[in-house]
Amino acid sequence: MKRWCGGNTGHVAKSDRSGLCRGRLMMLMWIILSSSLSLMVDGQMKISPETVQQWAVTFGKEIAAMSARYSGAKLLQKKYKDVEGMVKIEELKGEELVKKFAEEMEEMLGRKMKSVKRLAEAAEDADLYHDYNDTLEFDYFNSLLINTVDEGGNQVPLGGEFPLEENEHFNNLPVNTLLSNIQVPTNVYNRDPDILNGAFMSEALNEVFIENFQKDPTLTWQYFGSSTGFFRLYPGIQWTPDEHGVVTFDCRNRNWYIQAATSPKDLVIVVDVSGSMKGLRLTIAKHTINTILDTLGENDFVNIIAYSDYVRYVEPCFKGTLVQADLDNREHFKLLVDELHVKGEGKVKKAMKESFKILNEAAALGQGSLCNQAIMLITDGAMEDFQDVFEEFNWPERRVRVFTYLIGREMTFADNMKWIACNNKGYYTHVSTLADVQENVMEYLHVLSRPMVINHDHDIIWTEAYMDSVLFNTQAQSLLLMTSVAMPVFSKKKETLSHGILLGVVGTDVALRELMRLAPRYKLGIHGYAYLVTNNGYILSHPDLRPLYKEGKKLKPKPNYNSVDLSEVEWEDTEEKLRTAMVQGQTGTLSLDVRSSVDKGRRVMFLRNDYFYTVINETPFSLGVVLTRGNGQYMFTGNVSVEEGLHDLLGSDLTIANEWTYCETDIDPAHRKLSQLEAVVRYLTGKEPDMECDEVLLQRTLFDAVVTAPMEAYWTALMLNSSSMAEGVETAFLGTRSGLMRVQRYTGIEKRTVKSFLTSVDKENMFTLDHFPLWYRRAAENPAGQFLYYLPRQDTRDIYRDYEADYSAASEELQVEEEGWKQREADEEEGKIVIAATAVTVTVGKKTAIAGASTF
Repeated sequence: MKRWCGGNTGHVAKSDRSGLCRGRLMMLMWIILSSSLSLMVDGQMKISPETVQQWAVTFGKEIAAMSARYSGAKLLQKKYKDVEGMVKIEELKGEELVKKFAEEMEEMLGRKMKSVKRLAEAAEDADLYHDYNDTLEFDYFNSLLINTVDEGGNQVPLGGEFPLEENEHFNNLPVNTLLSNIQVPTNVYNRDPDILNGAFMSEALNEVFIENFQKDPTLTWQYFGSSTGFFRLYPGIQWTPDEHGVVTFDCRNRNWYIQAATSPKDLVIVVDVSGSMKGLRLTIAKHTINTILDTLGENDFVNIIAYSDYVRYVEPCFKGTLVQADLDNREHFKLLVDELHVKGEGKVKKAMKESFKILNEAAALGQGSLCNQAIMLITDGAMEDFQDVFEEFNWPERRVRVFTYLIGREMTFADNMKWIACNNKGYYTHVSTLADVQENVMEYLHVLSRPMVINHDHDIIWTEAYMDSVLFNTQAQSLLLMTSVAMPVFSKKKETLSHGILLGVVGTDVALRELMRLAPRYKLGIHGYAYLVTNNGYILSHPDLRPLYKEGKKLKPKPNYNSVDLSEVEWEDTEEKLRTAMVQGQTGTLSLDVRSSVDKGRRVMFLRNDYFYTVINETPFSLGVVLTRGNGQYMFTGNVSVEEGLHDLLGSDLTIANEWTYCETDIDPAHRKLSQLEAVVRYLTGKEPDMECDEVLLQRTLFDAVVTAPMEAYWTALMLNSSSMAEGVETAFLGTRSGLMRVQRYTGIEKRTVKSFLTSVDKENMFTLDHFPLWYRRAAENPAGQFLYYLPRQDTRDIYRDYEADYSAASEELQVEEEGWKQREADEEEGKIVIAATAVTVTVGKKTAIAGASTF
């Protein structure tokens, strides 16, 4: 890495080599720009093209020599050339990779499903042998009140001492792995008999939580969401209220609860906007609609009709049809509902006819959810007699349920509203205040779940991706994408079987990051990657899914981060062949010419990608694997002894990719504080022989450690010879396919221009779970020995031009390409740097594989 200083670009202030190179680079850039400007202004060339070309050639030779010297690229290439006789190159087979990865993911997710089944069985058995007690007194651990005292220093009721300890497996949150505890929403009385009986009954889950965690140490959060509103969570945590001191989290509103409690559904929401609905009534009606929308997910379909003297769709574009209730559509509906205003006389008959027509047509055409169908009627009174509508569209089968919500304190039309609901297998609710909305809306879920409960259909559901931080309102937010697997819990008591009582939902979370570790980066090539999508085409995991944005100093989830469609990131799939095949759970391949962005979208590479995809059995997910033609097609293996490799693996300049899984450190709690390098060393030295490690990756890492070991001595010799050391050269480093890096700092931290470069905060230039380093990826697309020069992303207040220079050793020409103005963020410590990188290859027969990249 080279730091280029500014100043008077027409004057060489120092006679040393670095000053010459520094001045000439800036002079060359200035001449190219000023010559162009002079030509435009004066209409004539003041400096001949031959002179500029001569300067460019001279400058090219000097910077090429400097690059070769300080990177040590020629030495590294020679070392790999010397071992080509010991190397075996294999071509990656995408069909085999995607099949193997999918099978491993299926096995991992299968363990989660077994854990959830054990929880469901335990909860149902606990309820079976529990006798409800109206006067039960029971002190449970309330997650909001634990470890708190009153003004007198006494433990508060439902609090008590609840030991918490930071745990690496749970993102360093303070947790209690021996006990679960209970969260109760602010709008639910925490000593209600239903809450106390449920809390007492569900104590039996503690033993199962711990047993599950022992059987599968990769489990994260396990929980039971009760139909009465409480939420039992393992391991237990301290719950933090929001800035208003309120706990708004209600497990019954979570997607995993709703999807597990009910089958997919089609809803038409019919709202009265006649003159009588003015004021508070309209406010309650809008809140009721929004609460209903919050109970829907991407497997549901919905539309909203408003009526007074006439019928109108709140979104005219959705007239006569049902739309998927994904986050985008739900939020769109909420905006439109907020704009509703009242006028005229309420005539509901036409609106009901229109609703039945929508639902009947969807069923006839095989559209919508193909499951439950319902109409949600929201009004302050239904004066018309529209029995003939039911006779024409819904009786005698009563396939469409009708739920009625009587808004306001007036009860005049209560009997009529009850009749409508009861004669159409629905449910009547009186909503007199805003506080009534939440509990009353949730009742419809119990009605829709009743057939499942009576039949004991223990369907397992998987949710779309969501942020862990949405679930836990804590200071230490992990901001990890998760998916949940959940299952309903039913009452098995004989006296309640005919009533179909849903007790709640049990579930566990799966960090998608851990799932993607089963598709190791080193097997996918430099530009390759793996991704997951749902059966709705939404992304679960993808390198180009960027779910966060920065607001001030905080990272926050984007509004629609979990409803990003595959077609939005794999946009070259213009005919959506890839998306369609994966949504349908097919297995196959597809090739596309793509433009892949690097450096956070600032640069583009043109690649030919092969896509391989298949379904993950027993889940609604499909896995895709992408391999890139050329360098991405091959991978090499070399053999060295463990003793020899270990010796060179312990070099002070060496690190390996800590986000990769060389050895599994999350199974045994004693291993969780180990870095990957520490774990590898303990395994290879026999101190932890039972640790699960990737033998193939370890062998390649040991081989790379041996081959690259001479670089440490080479760089050290340059650094010690201070008289010939060029000023401004700060760092030399290399990386290999196995995730190994060697770094030599030529300058101390106090003199370094960029202090965050190649540190834990510099994800762009490190080996991560999602990508190879930027300099590695860019170097790989150029011939070995040809240096690529570029200015990496800088954080500075200035707007400046970004240049990229490609030096060809064969023609000794320097091409400078202007990439345009870049707006950078403020960071006073950052400066301008130039990175020079070149690829290092291994060739066996006619096959050439990238061994690594050498850089300074």
